[in-house]
Amino acid sequence: MMETQGTADLTHAARHYAENGYVLVKGLLSRDEAGAYRREAHELLAMLDHKEDATWESGADISAGVPTRLQHLHDVQFYSGAFSRLLVDERFTSVAAAVLGGPNVQLHHTKLFVKPPENGSPFPPHQDHPFFPHTYHRIGAAIFHLDDAPEERGCVRIVPGSHLQGPREHDEEGGYHLPDVPFETAVPLPAEAGDVLFFSYLTVHASGVNVSSEARTTWLVQFRDPADPPAIRAHEFSLGQGMMLAGVDPTGRSSD
Repeated sequence: MMETQGTADLTHAARHYAENGYVLVKGLLSRDEAGAYRREAHELLAMLDHKEDATWESGADISAGVPTRLQHLHDVQFYSGAFSRLLVDERFTSVAAAVLGGPNVQLHHTKLFVKPPENGSPFPPHQDHPFFPHTYHRIGAAIFHLDDAPEERGCVRIVPGSHLQGPREHDEEGGYHLPDVPFETAVPLPAEAGDVLFFSYLTVHASGVNVSSEARTTWLVQFRDPADPPAIRAHEFSLGQGMMLAGVDPTGRSSD
């Protein structure tokens, strides 16, 4: 885990990411900043009043069949200038570039998630790869924690080193998942408001049910090396896909 983002820290982050498939950066945002983004996120969800529940049916075993709920919003940067600015914040893009192994960072998509209190939906073990496979697998994710995420709030869980095994065959029923990976084998990564978890789209990850009395609010940003072309046409509905967050696109957008 990292406290700051000097050259040595970025080198350490890249090494930890390469070996384990993830790195948790502590305090990338201050608690006050995280709190402001949390308020903005909840106000947007209330204003837009989206009724869609993003719960995966394949997570039912984790919740022991108890009904759960999950609020989400794609492309929040198209509703909020504050989130647009965060996308190009050097504190974020410097780590994203380090884990990709190059200076160029391109946006794939974003999602805002809120796990409501007491019954916030879990995610079963899975890779992100099946949703939008790329040729060289130089694509990662960053989860911004906008409030505290202890284990009882359904924090993210990771299977360290799982990215080294490459793409896995998933069961598509009820949402892509890996039924052969027991939920308990994924290591919980509790986080605090302002922490950001970076991980490869090949890293097996999951999250538990929020059984606490407080919501868990996160923002997911998927990013890639622009020189890594999609292997298939998928997930093209995301607004802003292809936006450069750092560096340049050496392909002239020919990979899209």
